[in-house]
Amino acid sequence: MPTPPLLPRTAFLAAMIALGCAGTVPAQTNPFAADWPATDFTRLAVDLSEVISGGPPRDGIPAIMDPVFLPAAEETRLDDREPVMTFQPETGPARAYPIRYLMWHEIVNDRIAGQPIAVTFCPLCNTGMVFDARLGGQTHSFGVSGLLRHSDMIMYDHQTESWWQQATGDAIAGAMTGQRLIQLPAWMESWAAFRTAHPGGLVMDEPDWRRAYGSNPYRSYDTTRPFLYAGEDPPHGIPPLERVVRVGDRAWPLTRLARAGTITEAGVTLSWVAGQASALDTGEIAAGRDVGNVRVRDAAGRDVVHDIPFAFAFHAFHPDGRWMLGQ
Repeated sequence: MPTPPLLPRTAFLAAMIALGCAGTVPAQTNPFAADWPATDFTRLAVDLSEVISGGPPRDGIPAIMDPVFLPAAEETRLDDREPVMTFQPETGPARAYPIRYLMWHEIVNDRIAGQPIAVTFCPLCNTGMVFDARLGGQTHSFGVSGLLRHSDMIMYDHQTESWWQQATGDAIAGAMTGQRLIQLPAWMESWAAFRTAHPGGLVMDEPDWRRAYGSNPYRSYDTTRPFLYAGEDPPHGIPPLERVVRVGDRAWPLTRLARAGTITEAGVTLSWVAGQASALDTGEIAAGRDVGNVRVRDAAGRDVVHDIPFAFAFHAFHPDGRWMLGQ
């Protein structure tokens, strides 16, 4: 059954502060144990002091469990410039997951030809990533914990209630600590680019929830400062909210790629063409400024695993990463 509209994280925290409720967690060794009784906190890969509430409680941002799809030719609600996450399975048509829905749900649990996947998007870090949801031969499904680390969403799996860092795919607390999800090739592109490349593709239909789909609750976010982040700024004078193209532990500033159009380095070719709106700029996603469409391929023309985080997020999770500045 549909629930009332979500408060964006910023509004939620403002309301809590106004009520005098924010920051009142009692001092204790593990402030999360009571809310996560099924999580094995004897297994940890991070300092829990780095974990904070993002505002909504566990599942306050509801992951999608049973997505419905329709032929791309039948979709009329999406603007040509709106971003979608594209996943091309080994067999069958490509699938588009509109950011207008991921903005409000952050995780879509899907299954394609028997392969379970988790399609994820953290608006605060701009990390759009698709993971293989199989671990040790078992299928896992994921929800939104409501917790953040370095401003990035912490996911949890429904099977063991272990915590997973979305930006890396690593299990950071619980029975699965030490495991890593396999990231699959996927990319963010405009709806027009998807339709052109995949006229027979499928697109995720609008979920049956009361949400302001098509709007951006983080208006002007990608031109201000990171939210709920206390770490270092990126080196080399790179603005914290500059988008970068991450391939492994390397990051190419999007401004450099946009100027060049094509860059071939470190065994990959990155390309940029105009036509995709920023989902985190104006109040209406479709009206966001142009951040372009990026593809990353290897020497054989195959799509390469990558994502396009903000620079601060790359620095936080890859502190020894290599900045591809072209100098």
